[in-house]
Amino acid sequence: MMDSGAAPESTSSNIYALDASDPQSQLIDRSGLDDADVRQISELMGSLGRLRDAEQRLSEASLRYMKLNQTDMRALHYLIVAQNRELTVTPGAIATHLGISTASTTKLLDRLEKGNHITRQPHPHDRRALAISITAETRAAAMATVGRQQAKRFYAAARLSPAERVVVMRFLDDMAHDIDLSDLDWAQPNSPAN
Repeated sequence: MMDSGAAPESTSSNIYALDASDPQSQLIDRSGLDDADVRQISELMGSLGRLRDAEQRLSEASLRYMKLNQTDMRALHYLIVAQNRELTVTPGAIATHLGISTASTTKLLDRLEKGNHITRQPHPHDRRALAISITAETRAAAMATVGRQQAKRFYAAARLSPAERVVVMRFLDDMAHDIDLSDLDWAQPNSPAN
């Protein structure tokens, strides 16, 4: 008898295979595609799945290493980019970027400041506002670990020809557009299901 808690190897290695996820074609209309096309598209979906899995593992490792949560990391990434562009970041800008309330932003900033990840100073041009900056130590740690690993994606893109990059960009943009949730009632934060 198989342990119900463990996925058999054939399942985990083929988790993104079309025949495994939609064997009766309930989700995907395969008419007009021959078996070779379906197999190749399934392999492409597997590649995307492996990328997603690798990104998830990297994200989890970075959260453990930095001892932060996902929102904290997104805020720090935003602060690094803003610093690179010589922009002054306010708590309101962080709230807008993260899509969180001002109360949640205050808690986030308190937590990051307590961990010596950020500093708060008076805004250089607006006496009523604060300027938020990432500390040099946190920036260096993030850049040397997570940032360096994330930057390796650039090399994969650099190995493509210009024509190949155009095809990949079109494919990724088309896929992002096709799975966009903006016109789906059930996916909206204020839908009756939520």
